[in-house]
Amino acid sequence: MKYKKRISDNELTRKLSSSGAVLIRGAKACGKTESAKQLAKSALHVDRDEQIQALIDAEPKRLLLGETPRLIDEWQLQPKLWNYIRHEIDDRQKNAQFILTGSANPDETVKMHSGAGRFTIVEMRTMSWQELNYSTGKIKLSSLFNSEKIEIYDSTTPLEDIVERIIIGGFPTLLNKTVAQAADVNRAYVELLAEVDMSRVSDIKRDPAKVRSLLRSLARNTATLVDISAIEKDIREKDSAGITRPTVYDYLDALNRLMIVEDQPAWNTHIRSSYSLRKTPKRHFTDVALAVAALGANENSLLNDLNFTGFLFESLATHDLRVYAQANDAKVYHYRDSSGLEVDCIVQKYNGDWCAFEIKLGTGQIDVAATNLHKFASILDTKKTKPPKSLNIITGTGMSYTRQDGINVVSLASLGA
Repeated sequence: MKYKKRISDNELTRKLSSSGAVLIRGAKACGKTESAKQLAKSALHVDRDEQIQALIDAEPKRLLLGETPRLIDEWQLQPKLWNYIRHEIDDRQKNAQFILTGSANPDETVKMHSGAGRFTIVEMRTMSWQELNYSTGKIKLSSLFNSEKIEIYDSTTPLEDIVERIIIGGFPTLLNKTVAQAADVNRAYVELLAEVDMSRVSDIKRDPAKVRSLLRSLARNTATLVDISAIEKDIREKDSAGITRPTVYDYLDALNRLMIVEDQPAWNTHIRSSYSLRKTPKRHFTDVALAVAALGANENSLLNDLNFTGFLFESLATHDLRVYAQANDAKVYHYRDSSGLEVDCIVQKYNGDWCAFEIKLGTGQIDVAATNLHKFASILDTKKTKPPKSLNIITGTGMSYTRQDGINVVSLASLGA
């Protein structure tokens, strides 16, 4: 299959040219190795070569010999490689020597130097709508940061198509798959996660039944603020599983190491109000299709429960915003205070510039979302916080335009980096 260009490719090329090695991090099958292969001149696949363990113990430098940039795929299976690569970069004193890919972070007990000054990092996610050609990318996040108004752009998407795309997800291996085929693959991904990956990640046997219960609970609470005690209670009520709070912590840690879940942190800002800011993160799967697979949901069940599908759409839009934000040197947060006022996504650059986004599956709640955004903007302490570059509402089924009050309504099918 011909390689499909990723938005993160430009970042990978840039960072490789400025450092001795680049570490590409992301969940299994999100496309890390294929992206790395576009630049690599030689490769070492740590998960395939049976001689690697012997060479690690006897002559590790031989593993690093080869035309550069050299790809070290699934390096975390041999964590000692990290320090050998670090020393090799110091000895060579050249950029673009190694590309490391990994679908899990090594155990914290492994002693590794931080790699500061030698390594740069590229976070890789599954494919966004722009990369999948579901979105035209005509309305760029970079333009929203420039406070540009949107001409009316009719790029609506039928609800049935959105549901299908939520079920299929963004794993590159699912390109050109039918909904049924993709659902089978995604459910197998979740099963292997429960049966194999969760135990293999740190050589600790974990109960597959309890893993499945946790995954279902996380799926039921996608894109919401739910703490550990609420997850524990949800599992006990919905799955009747005997899972303790320490087990929940342990399993969540393993899921984070496997990069299956990605928390959305709370935005730390200044407001002219006595209300306090909530610090609990929102919880998302690395791809919304995994939430669907964990629950065994299908097209009919999602179309019959549009409230839940709205949360799935929010998670999908947040995922895509993360991809586009990364290309704009920004990160994605959420806002909620003790009054209950919340904003789904705050995208903030390192220089402090930011945009706010409410996310709505349909068009029926656009006025409510706009009122919410105006209220949010009015309580910010502008002496300590920059004003927003834009206020925006992402929709699934509607068109794109700028309202008379200045708020942008943006269809996900027209949003891009």
